[in-house]
Amino acid sequence: MRMSHFWTLMNDEFGQAYAGSLARDHVLHALSGRTVLQAIEDGVPPRDVWEAICEDMEVPAERRLGRSARPARGAQGGQTHR
Repeated sequence: MRMSHFWTLMNDEFGQAYAGSLARDHVLHALSGRTVLQAIEDGVPPRDVWEAICEDMEVPAERRLGRSARPARGAQGGQTHR
């Protein structure tokens, strides 16, 4: 995962302001008590950091791959409106 994709996922899931706050302040116990920014600075792969923040923040599995991976409306067997 590229850093640009990591930040797209963070911003899409949490909003730009909150994503920045989480990155600075939220301690990830799964990553040795580091914040998102510390973990990235220490060379932890962005994918691992993303997975750790998703676990901590209880991001549902269907939203962990980003917006483009989400099912389209009506794709769950319901009717689509035109």
